[in-house]
Amino acid sequence: MFIRVLGSAAGGGFPQWNCNCNNCNSVRTGKSGFTERTQSSIVVSGNGVDWILFNASPDVLTQLKSAGPRLQPARNSRDTGIKAVVLMDAQIDHTTGLLMLRESNKPLPVYASSQVQEDLTSGNPLFNVLKHYCTVDWREILPSKDAFFEVPGVDDVSLTTMALKSAAPPYSPHRNNPQEGDNIGVVLKDNKTKKTVFYAPGLCEIESHLEKPMNNSDVLLIDGTFWTNNEMLDLGLSKKRARDMGHNPQSGPGGMLEALSKINGPRKILIHINNTNPILDENSPERAELVSEGIEVAYDGMEIEV
Repeated sequence: MFIRVLGSAAGGGFPQWNCNCNNCNSVRTGKSGFTERTQSSIVVSGNGVDWILFNASPDVLTQLKSAGPRLQPARNSRDTGIKAVVLMDAQIDHTTGLLMLRESNKPLPVYASSQVQEDLTSGNPLFNVLKHYCTVDWREILPSKDAFFEVPGVDDVSLTTMALKSAAPPYSPHRNNPQEGDNIGVVLKDNKTKKTVFYAPGLCEIESHLEKPMNNSDVLLIDGTFWTNNEMLDLGLSKKRARDMGHNPQSGPGGMLEALSKINGPRKILIHINNTNPILDENSPERAELVSEGIEVAYDGMEIEV
């Protein structure tokens, strides 16, 4: 099974267009140890030719171009290696890219929970807009079901999904009434090798039902948004804490580092990194702490084979 990280940053990318924090200024000025990143997304394949796109970020056109022939095999005058899109949630930074895929010459297969489908036909009606273009072939994801399923056209890869504790987007009809399916995690399995990857770019808490799939996985590709719970407050950039936004910070009691220290075996990689997170500085003490714990930081173009 092949995984390519198309984008590794949180919403807004890195640098964020209107942010002048130390990290963003450093990457703009070309300071050593800082690397640009687009918004979070991955693609997965069993044969390196046919792919599933996980989340469609606003940067999707740039991401597809950077992947070159891997995702554009050019077998016909109109072609793509992408067989379907899986949405982990209905957030703007994970769904806006669907509009960029509107030239598809057939209905776009989109796997999503009923909660995400509702959000994308009401509060942020992207599915309705796409009816005027390629249209969306919505296929419902039922989170917290044990059965693995396959995406037609993508051989040797199967997946199962599980609900994650989180909040729906601000435009959701049930923003203040969290529901199972607002945010999901997924286990990807190579049907030949039986190796698995646990993928959850939005992870507020390692709940009890996640412990077994995480411990049994060969790779963890999970939420690395913030370093501290008060990161945005301390910088004067927001009035919300990390956990208020549905993200478990890496440091501090109950943080991601503490949780990951109890999981032995899998390769551990952080994705969906916010532009304020000090781990984006490769020479920072926070990055050194990750290295000492054997935890990697995803980057655009990173390839993982299991």
